[in-house]
Amino acid sequence: MKQTSRRQFIQRTAILAGAATFPSAPSLSAAGANDKIVLAFIGPGGQGMNHLRGFAVNKEVEIAYVCDADEKRRAGAAREAEKSSGKAPKAVKDMREVFEDKDVDAVIIATPDHWHAPASILALNAGKHVYVEKPCSHNVREGRLLVEAARRAKRVVQVGTQSRSAEHVRRAMELLHNGAIGDVLIAKAWNSQLRGNIGHVKPSDPPPELDYDLWVGPAPMTPYQSNLLHSSWRWFTAFGCGDAGNDGVHDIDLARWGLGVETHPNTMAGLGGKYFFDDDQQFPDTQYVTFEYEAGGKKKQLIYEHRIWSPYVQEGHENGNAFYGTKGLMILGKHNGWQMYGPRNKLIEEMRGEISLAAHHQDFLDCIRSGKATRADAQAGHLSAALAHFANITTRLGTTLKFDPVKEQFIGNDDANKLLRRTYRDDHWAVPKGVA
Repeated sequence: MKQTSRRQFIQRTAILAGAATFPSAPSLSAAGANDKIVLAFIGPGGQGMNHLRGFAVNKEVEIAYVCDADEKRRAGAAREAEKSSGKAPKAVKDMREVFEDKDVDAVIIATPDHWHAPASILALNAGKHVYVEKPCSHNVREGRLLVEAARRAKRVVQVGTQSRSAEHVRRAMELLHNGAIGDVLIAKAWNSQLRGNIGHVKPSDPPPELDYDLWVGPAPMTPYQSNLLHSSWRWFTAFGCGDAGNDGVHDIDLARWGLGVETHPNTMAGLGGKYFFDDDQQFPDTQYVTFEYEAGGKKKQLIYEHRIWSPYVQEGHENGNAFYGTKGLMILGKHNGWQMYGPRNKLIEEMRGEISLAAHHQDFLDCIRSGKATRADAQAGHLSAALAHFANITTRLGTTLKFDPVKEQFIGNDDANKLLRRTYRDDHWAVPKGVA
């Protein structure tokens, strides 16, 4: 394929984004409800490969592309897609080739965090539906731009917080919202597990199969080092969001959902740092953060804590949630079930269950066909991802912060406001418009 210049690409996506041909509800390029949804996978390694395997056996879809900056990864993904579906997809390294193909209906984005929002916004501007892994943004400003892009394009967005499609989780939320334990005033999320030490290494040349410049994309150019790829990038501030934005955001999302808050918090305070690991990780291995919401003269609190050096259960779960109501308590483990207690700690109800990635995939496909909002749409993803970003900001600054949920600005703290955004590479084609 002939390479598209940055100017040409921006012009094409801008035309698409502003065109009056977008319908009021999302639609397929295919003619009927029985036609297949054409997918492209961007970043098909790790969780991306799990997505590929899941969608590949779904009879409703056709896999047209796999895209990765790593030659070995994209070749492996192409083989996996062909083995599962019987048809080999195109294997490309530049996502712009995917966005320019009008036959592609939707993209699955499972890149490192720093690409989540930029790639999603480009895809939406090109008229594609988007499934994007969590967190849906690298910073708060990107999250807002993603929400605006989804609304402007009138396309479906599904964020990879797949717990929202688990039946036992959905039943738990129904009970909480219907007052089964009274008014839920406090929700807690915890993330305890044992992560690995990534060591200290010096910069080196990237492996020959990796287009490192393309992998870095719109982020500031950072020298390659061997403990950066393929999964440890999440511990580096240029590319990841720490474990608050990695595993923690799943539990944070459930805490916010159960608490019933559909806005940002007004006040937050956090403590933490590197208490355990002596390595190149740049995020806290220990965090304790409290968020306070104020609405209608009432206050609610959300607590997030993580210890990624402590693989011991809390309330029966390594990663879990607790919801404290005026008439009871619920303990939720997204991987296995929940228990609800009433007065005198009496067990009222319980339910077993597990997460189904296939159910989350199916919700995405169903919403593409129906035009309905997904269970984890861009707005829900933004509000929960923002809590992970806030957790890192307040822990980094070590101070109590006041926040304006409407303006999405900290009140009276310039240092905190600077951390709502990031620095991008000058004139890179993937830098979202409006980040400044």
